[in-house]
Amino acid sequence: MRRNSAKLVVDGQPQVWLGANFWSRTGGPLMWRNYSPEVVREELRVLHDHGLRQTRSFFYWPDFMPTPDEVDEAKVEHFADFLDAHREIGMSSIPTFIVGHMSGDNWDPAWRGGRDLYADVWLVSRQAWFVQRMTERFAAHPAVAGWLISNEMPIYGRLRHEPKAPTEQVTAWAQLMVQAVRAGGGHQPVSLGDGAWGIEVTGTDNGFSVRDTGALVDFVGPHVYRIDSDPVRQHLNAAFLCELSAVAGKPVVLEEFGLSSDQVSADGAGHYYRQVLHNSLLAGATGWIAWNNTDYDDLVEQGPYSHHPFEMHFGITDHTGKPKPPLHELAEFAHILSEVDFAGCERPDARAALVVTEYLERGYPFSQDDDRPLIFTSLQQAHVAAREADLPVGFTRERDGIDPDCSLYLLPCAKQVQGPTWQRLRDRVADGALLYLSYTAGEVGHHRQPWIPYLDETFGVEKQITYGVVDEVDDEVVEMTFVEDFGDITAGEVLRFRVGGNEHSRAYLPVRPRGAKVVATDAHGRPALLRHPTGSGEAVLCTYPVEHFAACNSRVNPEDTHRLYSALARIARIDRLVAVEDPRVLADALVHRDGRVFAWLVSQHDQEVSVVPTAPGRSVHELGTGEELAEVVLPAYGVRVVELKAR
Repeated sequence: MRRNSAKLVVDGQPQVWLGANFWSRTGGPLMWRNYSPEVVREELRVLHDHGLRQTRSFFYWPDFMPTPDEVDEAKVEHFADFLDAHREIGMSSIPTFIVGHMSGDNWDPAWRGGRDLYADVWLVSRQAWFVQRMTERFAAHPAVAGWLISNEMPIYGRLRHEPKAPTEQVTAWAQLMVQAVRAGGGHQPVSLGDGAWGIEVTGTDNGFSVRDTGALVDFVGPHVYRIDSDPVRQHLNAAFLCELSAVAGKPVVLEEFGLSSDQVSADGAGHYYRQVLHNSLLAGATGWIAWNNTDYDDLVEQGPYSHHPFEMHFGITDHTGKPKPPLHELAEFAHILSEVDFAGCERPDARAALVVTEYLERGYPFSQDDDRPLIFTSLQQAHVAAREADLPVGFTRERDGIDPDCSLYLLPCAKQVQGPTWQRLRDRVADGALLYLSYTAGEVGHHRQPWIPYLDETFGVEKQITYGVVDEVDDEVVEMTFVEDFGDITAGEVLRFRVGGNEHSRAYLPVRPRGAKVVATDAHGRPALLRHPTGSGEAVLCTYPVEHFAACNSRVNPEDTHRLYSALARIARIDRLVAVEDPRVLADALVHRDGRVFAWLVSQHDQEVSVVPTAPGRSVHELGTGEELAEVVLPAYGVRVVELKAR
């Protein structure tokens, strides 16, 4: 299956954005009241010297539109100079129109009067008027690279008494705003600036459907500030969300990411940036705009920094303009992008698919919203395990129809699957594919236990469930002892899984084999993993929700699910372009249109480590010098990019 590698294309040329969200240190959101052409040029020069070529800029709405029928011409002239400064240095910017939310606060124009930003016809017309006017003013400026309609509109646009706006109103608003850009002569790429927090990506309905609005825009822009209890999941958070954001079939630009140096050490900040940049690249992101360009120590008396003081220190430079570790990581990343000619690279096709059930993004009568968190977190943990197994996976969405060309389908802790989808998966097994399902009873008391039809027939078992009652796991660690070889797992090996979950999900599936072969048992002699040949393929059932267990635990990765996935890949005869034995070093590859292959090695070790990459039919070479490498040394949380050459 094709994995999303789409890039923005302008005048027939692929674009790769690397930059920073920009507020000058002279004022933060109030920079246009305290605009300094000299300081702005100093700030841009530091970014440019470290390989950044874009900024995301902001028309702070209360300042730029002081009344419903006018724009502040002095502020507009400041912005024109701001764009001129970009042109002088060889940079470009992505202006953002409706900026009412920023850094922990909402900022209304004085004339809004509490009107609904999506449903009040007059207020929608005022927004469209402003968007069109500003586009008319700047569309021809050579420093404009693209446009963003808003900044995190799901936070700004909702009313106090409503948790979200109706999706049909949001989508109509988005369509009108994009049309206003085009009416103003804006020919550059446009997107919403909403953060890609819609239900298809997060499992939470905020009114913004990434699928629906994705049809209106030229790229999707995730804003990622999620936190986790596991370091590896944390390092792969942005990557996972970039994978899910591809639901729209559009280029994915990591539009906001970063951290406050009030919340992490200097080294930790550098490690985090390095991991986010490279892991999201391997997950299909083709643009990166860090939050943000500088610190604001001189603005501690000014909101939002007065009441959210940690917001002062998200900068990639300090308040004097001195580079911080994240900027050095961005500079190194820019160098790598140039070395591999990233604009000409794509992810190779995948033969393994993670199945995203439709229940993540769509409600059905009497299905429950509170089933979605388990779907999301199990998928996330499965993505981690696949990366630890160096298994390139694509995400195939049930709503779009299961991709028919994969050799391996992974359904981690899938409680709910559509009936027709299950039948198609069974047909794929009959045609030679390998299907893996790990059991879950779900996390909630209603409709507990699986909704999957023909489970017994598919997996060659007989369920021994007592209706409505879960079979609780009493062990703190589940041990799977293999009674026969399974892929690259040999008979006698034991895999261990730390148990987690609540009173509903801390459960296993008791079964009796009815045609299936037991390949692993638990510590009590019960079937833990079974395989059942059907037609030309086979179905593999794990009777424990191992991905969910891991998702509920802190500091758990790497855990042994990656061994299962590696074995499944071996059985499905899936070759990996590059792999290493150490699950704490993640290996993946990109292919250049000229045939060159580049491998990424991303360490999750907190100290230096050496690995020996294996690349069937290829040798490993130093990027740049071409020197052949027998092993690769990685510093703590380090990244190395090497070239794989045919022998």
